[in-house]
Amino acid sequence: MTVTSPDSTAVGGRPVVPARGALRPLGQDEVRITGGFWHARQEVNAAATLPHARSWMDRLGWTGSFTGPDAAPVDRRGREFTDSEVYKLLEAMSWEVGRGGVALEARIAELTGIVAAAQASDGYLHTAFGRPGQRDRYSDMLWGHELYCTGHLLQAAVARARTGGGQADPLLAVARRAADHVCDTFGPDGTPGVCGHPEIELGLVELFRLTGERRYLDQAALFVDRRGHRTLPRHHFGWTYFSDDQPVRQTTVLHGHAVRALYLAAGAVDVAVETGDDELLRTVAAQFDRTWARRTYLTGGMGSRHADESFGDDFVLPADRAYSETCAGVAAIMLAWRLLLATGDGRYDEVIERILYNVVATAIGDDGRSFFYAHTLHQRTAAEALPDDEEQLGFGGGPRAPWFEVSCCLPNAARLLAALSCYLVTVDDTGLRLHQYADAEISTCLADGREVGLTMRTGFPDDGVVTVRVTKTDDRPWSITLRVPQWAEGAELVTTYGRRHVSAGDIVVYRKFAVGEEIRLELPMRPRFTAPDPRIDATRGCVAVERGPLVYCAEAVGDLDLDSLRVDESVPPVDTAAGVAVRARFDVPGAESWPYGRAEPRSATTPTTSLDLVPYHRWARRGPSTMRVWLPAT
Repeated sequence: MTVTSPDSTAVGGRPVVPARGALRPLGQDEVRITGGFWHARQEVNAAATLPHARSWMDRLGWTGSFTGPDAAPVDRRGREFTDSEVYKLLEAMSWEVGRGGVALEARIAELTGIVAAAQASDGYLHTAFGRPGQRDRYSDMLWGHELYCTGHLLQAAVARARTGGGQADPLLAVARRAADHVCDTFGPDGTPGVCGHPEIELGLVELFRLTGERRYLDQAALFVDRRGHRTLPRHHFGWTYFSDDQPVRQTTVLHGHAVRALYLAAGAVDVAVETGDDELLRTVAAQFDRTWARRTYLTGGMGSRHADESFGDDFVLPADRAYSETCAGVAAIMLAWRLLLATGDGRYDEVIERILYNVVATAIGDDGRSFFYAHTLHQRTAAEALPDDEEQLGFGGGPRAPWFEVSCCLPNAARLLAALSCYLVTVDDTGLRLHQYADAEISTCLADGREVGLTMRTGFPDDGVVTVRVTKTDDRPWSITLRVPQWAEGAELVTTYGRRHVSAGDIVVYRKFAVGEEIRLELPMRPRFTAPDPRIDATRGCVAVERGPLVYCAEAVGDLDLDSLRVDESVPPVDTAAGVAVRARFDVPGAESWPYGRAEPRSATTPTTSLDLVPYHRWARRGPSTMRVWLPAT
């Protein structure tokens, strides 16, 4: 493995800074998204989503719960884990400062003061336990979420330190006291427990990376190894729900509660990388490979069971019951990114791409003030429009809601969006590697210390042309590695030496570059039919439509009956001025007295017509609608 550069707390930090790995991630001061698809979403995130989230947290009393550690709380509101939403908001605001949002400095300082005032003298910090009139600390390891919330506090503090706060930042001081308390309480000679929701592992490792304090890493490793021995109390969801049914090292596929499982896997990768435990790293990579191949929706969504927010069995992926929580999408990106940095395996690029464009981009409304919690792939009945001042209790089905009783997804997506430039480019042994395509400016140093710079321009994901221009170089050779996705059959690379066909995978251009030199990658964006694995019972006999990285869907705002839709898969989908169209017909429903009958060859008696499809990330933006991704074929 290549040794990466040491961490820095200078402006322009990175969410993940491993000590070793095949690739070195770049920070916000090295990569800046300047326009296009993701820049627009980052701007909405900063201008609307962050203040929207803060206003709801204030209104519902979540920020007001941070009273003094010895004070009796006055009508504490919200679930046990609401502290974590405040911490995720602080993290998102910190990454936004790193992106240039200096106006947030005062708001971060104010919120830090509110949080710090609630911390006990021994470092313990949680607003639902331990104060007069509340349950004792750590008296409910199953549902209390105390360590989970602390993990998000640590991640927020690391983000703050890396985007300008530095080692002397007040939020980092709060986090270090909290982490020391966790190590004192749950260390080798302390309480041998684990939290019902993994997350503390991620925060502890990143805090170790920032501070160099070894006990934080050791505690994270201890939590990973303690998990899976059924030490948590019995529950009707079972130990599987809490990732406590089998040790991480003995697990072959991600299972149970989707977010819990993905956070734990990401934390295990962090531990493996920092401790040099390559066997653990390979184990988690194999778990994710199997999960991606057997338990993942076409959109990249994770989780097919609403009752316990969990993965189903292999190939149990019902479209109309897809859970595919936004938080699970964010967590899957976190895991895939860590595996990519550790191994350099480019297939994780496509994992991240699929989830970004079909889960993350779908989640938040155009105005930044509403969002999906779950992402169904088939909306059978149009949901009613929701009031913009009412907290929602249900989690599944459209349309997007302004706020949920459990609103983990909005600040989770917000922190990812604010830091998204850090997921575009890395440094390898010989040069720069481009992982995701967006309008961006890159200025960094190679592994040997040389300064290099690029600009990237593209209309991605609607257009497949990516132009990379060298803005800074010297007279020695180095490499620019571009990615050709698996879906881009017929891609071509254009350089000063001509045009050539390139196959899927990493394309390395290695030579002496000149300032102003351009490389152009042309990715065909033809719409295509996609067939499901025949072992997925719920979608057998259906097809989906994709174009580039985007999944498309049929959407009906009005009386159009999508349940009677049949697509003629013998006619390829085509680009139109409105988007993508397929040939389809709408069969006349039969008698309603009994939904079964004699099996007979189906005859097409209804003429076909052109049916416009929309990108999945655009559905439910025109109001309540019905929708389906998987389209029954004729």
